[in-house]
Amino acid sequence: MSDSVPGRASAGAVSWVTATAIVIADMVGVGVFTSLGFQVSAISSGFALLLLWIVGGVVALCGAACYAELAGMFPRSSGEYNFLRQMYHPAFGFVAGMLSATVGFAAPIALAAMAFGSYFKSIVPDAPPLLLGFGVTWLAALVHLGGVRLGAAYHNVWTALKLLLIFAFIVAGVAGVMLGHAQPISFAPSAADLGIVTSEPFAVSLVFVMYSYSGWNAATYIFNEIREPAHNVRRALFVGTAVVVVLYVGLNAVFLSGAPLSELAGQLDVGLIAGRHIFGEAGGRVVAAFICIGLISSISAMMWVGPRVTMVMGEDVLLLKAFSKKARNGVPVTALLFQLALVTALMLTQSFEAVLDFIQFALTFCSFLTVFGVIVLRYRQPDLPRPYKAWGYPVTPFIFLAVTLLVLAHLATERPLQSLASFCTMLAGLLVYGMSVRHRRGASQGND
Repeated sequence: MSDSVPGRASAGAVSWVTATAIVIADMVGVGVFTSLGFQVSAISSGFALLLLWIVGGVVALCGAACYAELAGMFPRSSGEYNFLRQMYHPAFGFVAGMLSATVGFAAPIALAAMAFGSYFKSIVPDAPPLLLGFGVTWLAALVHLGGVRLGAAYHNVWTALKLLLIFAFIVAGVAGVMLGHAQPISFAPSAADLGIVTSEPFAVSLVFVMYSYSGWNAATYIFNEIREPAHNVRRALFVGTAVVVVLYVGLNAVFLSGAPLSELAGQLDVGLIAGRHIFGEAGGRVVAAFICIGLISSISAMMWVGPRVTMVMGEDVLLLKAFSKKARNGVPVTALLFQLALVTALMLTQSFEAVLDFIQFALTFCSFLTVFGVIVLRYRQPDLPRPYKAWGYPVTPFIFLAVTLLVLAHLATERPLQSLASFCTMLAGLLVYGMSVRHRRGASQGND
């Protein structure tokens, strides 16, 4: 076992293609196959519905531009943990890192694993969902314990298959439209769309869309493992996010063209409903199959990047030093096993959805603070070296901040207790940080 050197951007084993695959896999989960059902309950305009996904993609690209600037300035793995501690204070980074290291990745992995089991049951009715969820999670963990190269190969195969199947689904949907099987919906703008786009239902729907786009920052968590990271991290952020925008717009156009709005409204299984209309009775199983394949790569991405946050925290915080240890193949074994244990516990207790509900406010707030830091640093430290500057500044960070503020306001209004609990969790993180500082000072005095 050997410790890594904090802050050193070593020549990594991960290509920009693999880094891009991580971004894509972390973004494309079950969200795009479910959220449309909530949107069509309040919005019936095809143009407005597709515009939601375009706007969401623009916001994600704005966030990617800001994170790319910060990644060049502060070249180290772990994403918000690294950025916030450098921009504001180590305490802010500690809170963000604590959220990611404990439930920020574990809860989404548990949710994706259980979704895998549920969708697989649509293909094989007698399959046990919980055991399948455990199987896909533990398999991903074992693969990533085998080393970065093995994990990258595993991840790339499943992500490539995911992209191929989604592309095939979109092509099949377009072919169905051309053959005259489309639903009576228009994607051309009309005079009535202006009122819809400026309405409250559009704003609320945008909140759900932004959840589906979360994960666009995934490459920043493994900065030190990427080859030529100063260039390839921002490349992965932009290319990965752009690919997902195209996929999301294409998928939702097919869903809306393939199934009646009355059947989609209020439904979670939008993809399955559209699949049955496009492919016939077997369509639901077809869609369920490629959702399962997509979830394998999503679980792989989060199982890969999550432990890197815990590892980097271990390099800085004495109380967490055990997590900084890496095996000879470069894998943070202790951090990975810790995350796997958390995922397993959440799946056994079935509490991951509640955890996601209360932690969402804190995670969104951390991304808000991170992008806001781009503006703060431009003002406070204009001469700080910036290998890359966010395009469109200051418009891009303001777009991201405005929409993120909308998401925070929605969470505080619609889920006040969960948001309050999330805020209290951040305060608890500050207390833990204070304890760790006192522990470090005590250890230093004891060595004198």
